[in-house]
Amino acid sequence: MEFFETDDGVRIAYAVAGEGSPVVLAHGFASTHAVNWVATGWAKVLTGAGYRVIMPDMRGHGESGKSHDKADYTLAAMAGDLVALLDHLGEPGADLMGYSMGAMAALVAGMEYPDRFDRIVAAGVGARLLDPKRDPGPVIEALLTEDPSGIEDKSALLFRTFADQNKQDREALAACFEAVRAPFPVEGLGGIRRPVLVVAGETDVQAGAPGPLAERIPGGEAAVVPKRDHMKTVGDRGYKEAVLKFLGG
Repeated sequence: MEFFETDDGVRIAYAVAGEGSPVVLAHGFASTHAVNWVATGWAKVLTGAGYRVIMPDMRGHGESGKSHDKADYTLAAMAGDLVALLDHLGEPGADLMGYSMGAMAALVAGMEYPDRFDRIVAAGVGARLLDPKRDPGPVIEALLTEDPSGIEDKSALLFRTFADQNKQDREALAACFEAVRAPFPVEGLGGIRRPVLVVAGETDVQAGAPGPLAERIPGGEAAVVPKRDHMKTVGDRGYKEAVLKFLGG
């Protein structure tokens, strides 16, 4: 892993692999670059297709800095980290793919930094991102409890189990989750002027259908991964094929 420091003092860890056209990969909540992009075969697929993959551990995750203050985890800050990483590497621009939380940051990056990213893939998100009522309470409680055996909310238990498997700082994740579950800036979707592919699994109840979200973006298109939920979509061959076709378009 290599490191750089953002303007607001957060130490960001990242890995780079391959040669060719750059693509930045922003992983999901409670994950890491290694879990989201390496273990699933994404890094191998993209480098094999002639891309240079740039994979940060998002702030609060993996080997990056872990504040316990929710103010440090806005989607705008995460989008800024992606641009700062490009600056650090001397890259004027890149394609961008995010999964779940990383997809939210990718969409905000498309809104706020229109000249830095060409094609954007927002995966693991969908219609539920348009809902202003996104209560983070059960997940935060699940992350902070010392005894996970009493967690009844299935979605919250899923995130807690994933966090424990990846040996994450649960206080940092709780702060992060509270911040990213604020109402998404849907009014900015219509201002994205880059091609955007929205991808979600057919049975992904966390994301919802990708179509309604893609319809809010002028250059948006949607892809559904059959018979896959939130966790199983990320490594799916159909997802990879759709992305390679989109990036090469």
